[in-house]
Amino acid sequence: MLGPLKVSDRLDRFRIQALVSKGGMASIYRALDLSTGLTAAIKVPHPELECDPLFYDRFHREIEIGKKLEHPGVVKVLTVEDQSRVYMAMEWVEGRPLRKILDEQKRLTQQESLQIARATLDALGYIHGHGVVHRDLKPDNIMVDGDRIKLLDFGIARDAAARRLTFGKLTKAMGTPDYVAPEQVKGKRGDMRTDLYSCGVILFEMLTGELPFRGENPLAAMNQRLLVDPLPARTFDPGISPELEEVMHRAMERDPKYRYASAADFAHDLANLEKIAVEERAAARAAQRGQPPRMKWPWAYVALALIPVVIFGLLLIVAHQK
Repeated sequence: MLGPLKVSDRLDRFRIQALVSKGGMASIYRALDLSTGLTAAIKVPHPELECDPLFYDRFHREIEIGKKLEHPGVVKVLTVEDQSRVYMAMEWVEGRPLRKILDEQKRLTQQESLQIARATLDALGYIHGHGVVHRDLKPDNIMVDGDRIKLLDFGIARDAAARRLTFGKLTKAMGTPDYVAPEQVKGKRGDMRTDLYSCGVILFEMLTGELPFRGENPLAAMNQRLLVDPLPARTFDPGISPELEEVMHRAMERDPKYRYASAADFAHDLANLEKIAVEERAAARAAQRGQPPRMKWPWAYVALALIPVVIFGLLLIVAHQK
């Protein structure tokens, strides 16, 4: 088993310069590409995971997906022949994660929020056009550099051309709780509309500094998206126009068939807010009366109590298969 890398270590054509981050499954290093003289990012799985066949399969799927994508809004994966160990080499991306920006500023201006959302949708439109669904879109995976963004981390992305991987075979299939779509909570694989839902949640957070669903814990918040409409954005910021609020609600519809059909449609409406017809929604009426959103069906109260148990059981199954 190979150990962690150190500064000045040589890894094939790369010389390690610094450890940038050490996540749950892999470490990220900054390195010098000796063949080009450019800075690169090296993603190396933690040693204990290198022999895990499920993680190995997922890691290599991320590499293969990355190699076929070539877009200014998507991190570029570099091709390295005859690698001496398992790792992924990528272009070095300047800027800061959107998560860090939101943690520092709480919320962004409408201009900044729309700019980031439209750039993200442009990148999503590209990957969707190449048969790839990200499935874990969140502020941590969006690198912001001025008016440009880069999508990162395709670790649980789905490639339509690849063989089918079932929920039980993935070590991480549900994405991040605050940004998952209702169909992911149900254990479904999701499609490009899943990414559009997550983008709607991110836009809501950028504009309001809040999340559209609240709960005492992440599981409770996940349950809410199965049962109630998102909180109206104008509750947190009356300066948000009804038209922009409507666009976000369309992106976050519980049933995927009522969401935007494509990233281009979502982006088009963001660029043409004056043409949006605003629908009357129960959540908005309840917010005006100072009431919490109402559940659609009486049996939803029973479902709310049962769903955490089901999800927790699924997570236990996945954990035992790591």
